[in-house]
Amino acid sequence: MHEPAWLGNMLIYLTAALLCVPLAVRLGLGAILGYLAAGVIIGPAGLGLISDVETILHFAEFGVVLMLFMIGLELEPHRLWAMRRDVFGGGGAQLLACGGLLAGAGLALGLPVGTALLLGLTLALSSTAITVRTLNERNLLPTPVGQLTFGILLFQDIAAIPLIALPSLLGQSSGTEGSQVSMGLGLAVIAGILAAGQYVASPALRLIARTGIRELFTAVALLIVVVIAVLMQRAGLSMALGAFIAGVVLAKSEYRHALEADLEPFKGLLLGLFFIAIGMSIDLTLLAARPVAVLALTGGLLLLKLLALRTLAGPLGVSTAQRWLLAALLAPGGEFAFVILGLTAQAGMIPREQAALLTLSVALSMATTPFLLLAYERGLAPRYATPPPEPETIPMQESPVIIAGFGRFGQIVGRLLFANGITATVLDHDPDQITLLRRFGFQVFYGDATRLDLLEAAGIAKARLLVVALDDVDANLRLVDVVREHYPRLTVVARARNVSHLFGLMHRNVEHIERETFEAALRSGRRVLRELGFGAHEARLAADTFRRHDLAALDAMRPHYQDEIQLISLAQTARDELSDLFERDREIRERERTGGWG
Repeated sequence: MHEPAWLGNMLIYLTAALLCVPLAVRLGLGAILGYLAAGVIIGPAGLGLISDVETILHFAEFGVVLMLFMIGLELEPHRLWAMRRDVFGGGGAQLLACGGLLAGAGLALGLPVGTALLLGLTLALSSTAITVRTLNERNLLPTPVGQLTFGILLFQDIAAIPLIALPSLLGQSSGTEGSQVSMGLGLAVIAGILAAGQYVASPALRLIARTGIRELFTAVALLIVVVIAVLMQRAGLSMALGAFIAGVVLAKSEYRHALEADLEPFKGLLLGLFFIAIGMSIDLTLLAARPVAVLALTGGLLLLKLLALRTLAGPLGVSTAQRWLLAALLAPGGEFAFVILGLTAQAGMIPREQAALLTLSVALSMATTPFLLLAYERGLAPRYATPPPEPETIPMQESPVIIAGFGRFGQIVGRLLFANGITATVLDHDPDQITLLRRFGFQVFYGDATRLDLLEAAGIAKARLLVVALDDVDANLRLVDVVREHYPRLTVVARARNVSHLFGLMHRNVEHIERETFEAALRSGRRVLRELGFGAHEARLAADTFRRHDLAALDAMRPHYQDEIQLISLAQTARDELSDLFERDREIRERERTGGWG
């Protein structure tokens, strides 16, 4: 009995992904490069385990469609409207700049004007799948440069529609009427998607949800995306664009999160398969036959787009430190190039051999994306990083309180003091935090609070209290050491992040220590007891008993806090004592309820 071909292929895909992707992630190269490497290994140019690359690529393209649909679900119409500058301004500028530069290169190589223009605009497109996945992996999508990049990609998806029609227009003069029909059909399909998303999809999802059958809801979610993809493809438009529009329309639906949860596994698997298919499409035999031509085309494509994007990033409002990041994200070619280059060869605008060379160059450029980002992160980003400011020269302060660290703990202390008319000098090491707090009127200075000269400039000699609220435990203890050495009479109020930090502060004879989560956790514990049926008095009594026992146990453990074995033994003893204590309390309460009999 022979196994079905698809089952064997599935085994190959999954095995290759499981071997290559974790290794690539472990090496810091990212999951995408792992998928691409897996595709190269199992594809025609590698071991030849899979041969029908084109079919797989078309099937896996549905992963890109699902991804755009889910991105659309996260973008409500008003947010999309707010991105119009990035989409049309940034996207239009990118396509014209990169396309014009690449078209000029084509003209220099002797191509006709129409062909050079088409190829320039085609090669100016970037990979939506790879770039968006990269943005998500690095948590860059919510950032300004991430939003601009996504807006440009969105415009490219829109621009790909007429670009796909251009080969037939430029290759034969009789295509105008058909193009007009196709354009009209496309607009009709988009209008239909908008109407159906608004008036049909939500009621249909509501009806299916009432059945309570999870897998049926998943099937309907997939059906929505498949129907949209089919309609857009029949109209000659971008399937991904149609899915994105549908997602935006459904962004306000009450079923938005359910759709995301149900489609996420399919999106992940199909996107992985798409990247594998891209890797399989890399024709290493052609690379071996004409290495100079392929590498020259790939290098030229990347270089021209990098320069154009780096130059364009400034006028688009990208910070100096992130201009090369934008360039690295968008410089590689995109998957639409495979389609348009094939159509260009069919229309007789370029020889098939040239189309194959360009296709391979685009695929290789897509494979360079992780390397370009690594080069940026490890080489360029540190160079452009803004160095921290020098510690400020603080005018001599005479505030009664100094607060070292103005994070979540220090801010609450500071706000309470300021609200009661008590001035405080605040020291912190986060320049962005300082800038923000000064806008709100806080007297905050930059510097390392463990430095004695900074503390003296802050007026520690005349201060009555020091609040130690540094997030870093080691820095917290170093600060206490400095103060205890030079100003032993100064009252110190400190927060303890954990038990070991608490013992360290106790060892240094800090007068007032607050465990930052202890009281909040006790209050939450009281609430849990109430919800489980305990009376208010009973729950409060239990929390008070726990507090007293815990403090007594800490006092017992304090002399041995550096002896791990003894500490563990004492902690176990304390736990047993606490259990016995609560058991006796339960027995007493039970006797009281039964009138003392028993």
